[in-house]
Amino acid sequence: MKGFTRFASLAMTVTLAALLFATAAIAAPKVIKLGHTVNEQDSFQVAALKFAEIVKERTNGAYAIEIYPNAALGDERTMLEGMQMGTMDMGLITSGPFVNFVPEFGVLDLPFIFKNNAHAYAVLDGELGQAILAKLDTVGIKGLAYAERGFRNLTNSVRPVKTAADIKGLKIRVMENEVYTNTFKALGVNAVPMAWTETLTALQQGTIEGQENPVNVIHAFKLWESQKYVTMTRHAYAAAIFTMSGRVFSKLPADVQKIVKDAAQEAAVYERAWVADNEAQQMANLKKNGMEIVEDPDLDSFKAGVQSVYAKYPAFAEALKQIQAATPK
Repeated sequence: MKGFTRFASLAMTVTLAALLFATAAIAAPKVIKLGHTVNEQDSFQVAALKFAEIVKERTNGAYAIEIYPNAALGDERTMLEGMQMGTMDMGLITSGPFVNFVPEFGVLDLPFIFKNNAHAYAVLDGELGQAILAKLDTVGIKGLAYAERGFRNLTNSVRPVKTAADIKGLKIRVMENEVYTNTFKALGVNAVPMAWTETLTALQQGTIEGQENPVNVIHAFKLWESQKYVTMTRHAYAAAIFTMSGRVFSKLPADVQKIVKDAAQEAAVYERAWVADNEAQQMANLKKNGMEIVEDPDLDSFKAGVQSVYAKYPAFAEALKQIQAATPK
C-alpha cells in the first residue's frame, strides 16, 4: 500500500510538472523578429521600439517584437527577399530599395517633388501612397506604414558644395535605386550604387568621397569621422517602411493583423515627430564635431540639373500630378 501511495504521489508530481510546463509554453509570447540596418542611435530604432511597445501592450503580451539593428539580419535588399520567401519576419526598410520589387515606388524617389514634410505625409498617408504600398502584396510582402527616413542631404570629404557645379566629378554613394543613380548622374556625379552596410568602410577607406542621407543618419553614424562637408540639398524625401513577410502576416489572427497595422502607423507618426524634434540639436552636434554645413545652397542650380530625369519616367506622369496636387490635412 505504501509503495502504491509513493507511486501515486510521484505520478501526481510528474503530472503537475507537465501541466505547469504546458501552461508556461502556452503563455510564452509569439516572437516576431524585426530587422533594420542602422544603429541604436538612429530614428529607425526609435520607431521599432515604439512599435514593439504598442504590440506588446495591445496583445497583452501574447506577441513580442524582437529588434535586430545594425544589419544583424542582412542588408535591406536581403531582408526584403527574405520576407518574400518567408524566412524573415519583418523589417523597417528605407524606401529606396523597393523600386526593385515594385517599380511604382520610383515616383516617390524623384528629386525635389516634395515641398516639405507635411506635403510628403499627405502623399504617403493618402490615396497614392497607400495604393503603392498595397502593391507589395503582389510580391509577397505586406506594407504596413510609412515611417520617416527624411529629406536627404549631401556630404563629402573634398570641398564645400554650394551649387550644382561644385558636385561634378565627385564619387558619391547612392542607394541601389535607378532613380537615385540617374539623378546624380544628371548632375555630373560619379554615382556609385552601394548597400549602406558597405558604405561606412568605403568612406573610411576613401574609395568613395561622399554620400547622401538625412541629418539623423549623418549624426547617428558620426560621419564627421570621414566627411568634412554637409550641403542641405534636401533633394529627395525618403520614407522608412514597416514591412512584414506576406506569409507571416497571413498566419496572424485577424485581430492581431489589425493591431500590427495600427501599431506600425502610430509608431511611424511618433518617429516622424522625434526626427523633427531632434534635428536642430543634431545639426549643432555636427558643427561641434567639425563639419562645415552649407545651409542655403543654390537649389535652383540643382533643380535645373535634374530636369532630364523626369523625362526618363513618362509612366510616372499621372502620379506626379497627384503628388503636386496633394495638400496637407
